[in-house]
Amino acid sequence: MSIVTVQLGQCGNQIGHEVFNAICGDVHGTHGLCSKTENESYRDACKERFFREEESEVPVARAVLVDMEPKVISQTLSIAARSGYWKYNSRSHFCQKQGSGNNWANGYSVHGPKHKEVIMDLVQKEAEKCDRLGGFFTIMSMAGGTGSGLGAFVTQCLRDAFPTSFILNHVIWPYGTGEVIVQNYNSVLTLSHLYQSSDALLVHENDVIHKICAQLMNIKQISFRDVNQVIAHQLGSVFQPTYTAEGGLHYSRNPLGDLMETLVPHPEFKMLGLRNIPQMPENFLAYSAFSWPGLIKHLRQMLIANAKMEEGIDWQVRPPRLGSTLPSSHSTNKPLHFNTSIANLVILRGKDMHSVDLGSFQDPSLYTSWLNPQAAFNAWKTPRAFNKYEKSASLVSNSQFLLKPLDSVVGKAWNMFASKAYIHQYTKFGIEEEDFLDSFTALEQVISSYSNL
Repeated sequence: MSIVTVQLGQCGNQIGHEVFNAICGDVHGTHGLCSKTENESYRDACKERFFREEESEVPVARAVLVDMEPKVISQTLSIAARSGYWKYNSRSHFCQKQGSGNNWANGYSVHGPKHKEVIMDLVQKEAEKCDRLGGFFTIMSMAGGTGSGLGAFVTQCLRDAFPTSFILNHVIWPYGTGEVIVQNYNSVLTLSHLYQSSDALLVHENDVIHKICAQLMNIKQISFRDVNQVIAHQLGSVFQPTYTAEGGLHYSRNPLGDLMETLVPHPEFKMLGLRNIPQMPENFLAYSAFSWPGLIKHLRQMLIANAKMEEGIDWQVRPPRLGSTLPSSHSTNKPLHFNTSIANLVILRGKDMHSVDLGSFQDPSLYTSWLNPQAAFNAWKTPRAFNKYEKSASLVSNSQFLLKPLDSVVGKAWNMFASKAYIHQYTKFGIEEEDFLDSFTALEQVISSYSNL
């Protein structure tokens, strides 16, 4: 099944480009470290998923590019075309000249309705080119105006136009000390609206990726491109083909559907986080050896201690002892920094992955009391290595990992709202104080639900 990617705003378009680059680089790499037939079926599954073949022989990305300024899209189109490995469809993009001025209301209430027909027509055309449509993957930032406001509007339109298709929103969480003064307003409005129309939100925090670039990738002067490449690598590690069943003979056909089925058992809980290990500069790989037990041990501790990367993990955090089965005492007995999960998915890529013991992820104490741990944990595997890493493991987790950042963003936005700061910038585009209050209420409910796991 194929995925149509919708790239929204400057951030969405730059990350989308790096994602297709990473996927293409992985497919064309000679580093599969597996049999020829395995490599070929992997390649075919990947191409059907993200690209379509045209007469020119160069695969065309199944994507729609949307921005309210032309610069980034024209750069993105030409860089992709010059690569020679893949390209965008030159007619699958839409841009304007004026931008959204970092104002969510401008993107949502003005640009959205004004350009809805053109944008949705592009999406419809792209969807019709799929033999089997698996769903939509949108990429957007929460801080600005186009990605966030127009992104939320387009997601609602996708839900109306394709009521039975899966929609996964990839959301970039802004830097804590971001440069957009109203980023917390934009974030609160984006999240609350996406929560209504999306099947799940896959979140990357800029601060976390920045740390990975500095501490694991040893990059001295970090650019947005460095950050985007790390994000693209992590997304590729999830979306590239895998076997979802033990001893499966065919690569998974519907990655978005499989992801939702595995990780979103209840519509109240839609926040997904992603960890990927190991991560290091390419020139270090030749001198590094990894064992599966070591990788799994690190990944599990990253989960329960809510560590965002393999350095600086708090090894003191332990799962609570399940002495009592009462839900009320179950939640109060938890150690302070323990990260409770609803569902987890581990993805293993590389040699000997069938011998890996994943029992430690099936420990009932990792999960909320109302779900069976057997149902809450899944593993996908493939012997084909990913992106030059002989062995790599990814964890997609529906857990309390975002509670702190979410609480912080809502708190900061509420403090500004209480003093009526910048509200007039939103009301002039038709977003009223009541809309803000509805958004605060919706997110307080999400915070409360995750807190009570």
